[in-house]
Amino acid sequence: MKYNFDTVINRNGTNSIKYDFACEKGKPQGLLPMWVADMDFSAPPEVLADIQQAVAHGIFGYSEPKSDYYDAVIEWFRNHFGYRIEQDEIVKVPGLVYGLAQAVRAFTLPNEAVMIQTPVYHPFYDVVRGNGRILVSNPLIYHNGKYSIDFKDFEQKITDYGVKLFILCSPHNPVGRVWTREELERMNEICVKYGVIIISDEIHCDFTWNGHTHTCFGLLNENAVIATAPSKTFNLAGLQVSNVFIKNEELRNKLKAEVSRSGYSQLNTIGIVACQSAYTKGDKWLKELKAYLEDNIKTIREFLATRLPKIKLVEPQAMYLLWLDFSQYELTQAELDRRVENAKLWLNGGTMFGAGGKGFQRINIACPKSVLMDALEKLEKEFIS
Repeated sequence: MKYNFDTVINRNGTNSIKYDFACEKGKPQGLLPMWVADMDFSAPPEVLADIQQAVAHGIFGYSEPKSDYYDAVIEWFRNHFGYRIEQDEIVKVPGLVYGLAQAVRAFTLPNEAVMIQTPVYHPFYDVVRGNGRILVSNPLIYHNGKYSIDFKDFEQKITDYGVKLFILCSPHNPVGRVWTREELERMNEICVKYGVIIISDEIHCDFTWNGHTHTCFGLLNENAVIATAPSKTFNLAGLQVSNVFIKNEELRNKLKAEVSRSGYSQLNTIGIVACQSAYTKGDKWLKELKAYLEDNIKTIREFLATRLPKIKLVEPQAMYLLWLDFSQYELTQAELDRRVENAKLWLNGGTMFGAGGKGFQRINIACPKSVLMDALEKLEKEFIS
């Protein structure tokens, strides 16, 4: 391999939310953090070189993306997913959650209903409730270690609550599902039938496993809003750059107007450089990273099966955030969270993602293998009985 993912990088003292804020977040010191969704790998060296060149210039004034930036984004999604967009169909925002919040305000009115599929990435709850909209849940079905969509409930909730907006998580965080084209088509058919606007959060689209293929929702519905970012793929979250694809001109103008009302203008200057560089030069790095992460997934799969068989890995179809089922221990969520802390680990407790997460933990395996093994051995010491 050209790139080295085994190096352990000390992130303490870098203002890292993952490493430096245990006390502020009510956690004891000394936990191994494997929670928030950033990686413990350096960004691609090609991207770092372009960032360093921009830093060496020494001026960080107001900046806007030029056509080369948009070309890089367009080419990435065309080459990897067969999704074709144009420059004027891209709305730039400083972060995906920010973009979702603006979209909720742009496409719905206060007290109108917005539907999500739970358990799900917890900011989905915040951008709906925090903006005075009614949160409607379409709980996923968990059976025999697999998740599926309750389509009867999906349609019933839309009619019962008059749902105006559906926020899809694709691939789904935290359960790791890659929705099939058939599942996406069925959701789309129901939403079109009732005039429901669809936002598809596809931030994890570059990480799919075991032959699963991500289908961009924009291929099924030109009126869908597709939210993307290079942050998860290339570990660039702190540079605050995201791209939202909207082919429907009316919806696009509504989102642009809402973003403008928020007082937002330019992207992060270095974020522009990093995004363009990553989408232009990051493909080889990503291929090697994915091979490394697949080996990490194999490691945790085998470890749990042979040494901690009561902890069930929900087989990931996507993402480097894995969903672990501890239900055989028959613990309350508070007891489970406490035992994870006793193991000197900082994971995401399942109920952070909604009531359907009871008995689960989410673990981030985007780290050097030595760190992953340390975490697994800590888990074994606490849960071996």
